[in-house]
Amino acid sequence: MNMIDIILKKRDGGKLTQAELRFFVKGFTEGSIPDYQASALLMAVYFRGMDKEEIFELTNAMRYSGDTIDLSDIQGIKVDKHSTGGVGDKTTLIAAPLAAACGVPVAKMSGRGLGFTGGTVDKLESIPGFRTTLEPEEFFRQVNENGIALIGQTAHITPADKKIYALRDVTGTVENLGLIASSIMSKKLAAGSDAIVLDVKCGSGAFMEEQETAVELGRMMCEIGVAAGKRTVALITDMSQPLGRAVGNSLEVREAIETLKGRGPDDITELSLKLAGVMIYLGGRTKTAAEGEIMAQQALHSGAGLEKLRSLILRQGGDAGIIEETDRLPQPALKKDILAESAGYVQSIDAKCVGLVSQHTGAGRLTREDDIDLSAGVLLHKKVGDRVNRGECLATICGSSKSKIAAAEKEAQKAFVIDREKPQKPTLIKEVLGL
Repeated sequence: MNMIDIILKKRDGGKLTQAELRFFVKGFTEGSIPDYQASALLMAVYFRGMDKEEIFELTNAMRYSGDTIDLSDIQGIKVDKHSTGGVGDKTTLIAAPLAAACGVPVAKMSGRGLGFTGGTVDKLESIPGFRTTLEPEEFFRQVNENGIALIGQTAHITPADKKIYALRDVTGTVENLGLIASSIMSKKLAAGSDAIVLDVKCGSGAFMEEQETAVELGRMMCEIGVAAGKRTVALITDMSQPLGRAVGNSLEVREAIETLKGRGPDDITELSLKLAGVMIYLGGRTKTAAEGEIMAQQALHSGAGLEKLRSLILRQGGDAGIIEETDRLPQPALKKDILAESAGYVQSIDAKCVGLVSQHTGAGRLTREDDIDLSAGVLLHKKVGDRVNRGECLATICGSSKSKIAAAEKEAQKAFVIDREKPQKPTLIKEVLGL
């Protein structure tokens, strides 16, 4: 078996075998297959595509290219949750404690952000003292005793995916659904949970802008999960405007706390309850996802979800005082209000534009090595459908650098479209696949 034959086979529309895909993944990960040959194969895949069997075999090859996590020492049905990314998406900090409060063990590994804002790990690290690294024994013990642990993904999980994604990023082969699905699901399967809930975004702030494409990706990932023996559900959700009102790491932690206190924005509350409900259902606590959502609502209203977040912070060395005093979180040195230039209704808020504004403040990364400003970001005071007067505050830019705030300010006004007609608010949850 050699790489040239594999490239030619896929170039000409052939179907790659399990052995051929494993040969490619193993050789590229170990360094015996050079970048130029891997690039050629990825481009052939980009144009020729892969069928279901090829996608599953590529996923499995990447899944087993490094460490896999065995969660069998943790009691109960472990449920993982993953979002394809977005602007203002802090649902893990809400849905995971709610599910854990309802008896579902959550042993979750998350990543750092690249792009608009930080990832879940960056948000957690904005909590003073919070440890995102735990030894395996401590990780398992914490989930068994407390029901939840949130840590950073280890460097040894799916190394093939890291190498392949880095190459796709510089060779114009990112936007292929089979490659996207195998990348996401290889990490989820390697993480070892028994069931997986996927939040697949669509809209201007999402990787998949069109709903039809997001649905296709969601179905593909559900099929991979089921083929691997994992119950998998995908929610197709709106990202045409930012989720919630806070975009940025400590800002989003504050909003998550407010949401668990019952004072969160309607959209972030609705989606978090829906995600938690599906997690509770897949975790075997209820007979339907609708019953799971009712249980999640009870955990929200009783304060059980908030207490679960408090105990998570305490167990991982963080300052749980932020629950009562959110000013203990990193605070921005500078703020700049963005004012409406006309009166009317907010027709739309370009989520991608708001994400770029947040990145300009220092809340996101351009490269994985960049430092981020945990206090930086954007606070939205208006959402789609809200009435606004001329001169009224639309958003507040937060950060610690005058030059970065200035750069963000130039972009911020472009995000809002205001008109006289009151628009329909976008539907937040478009479809649910896999139930």
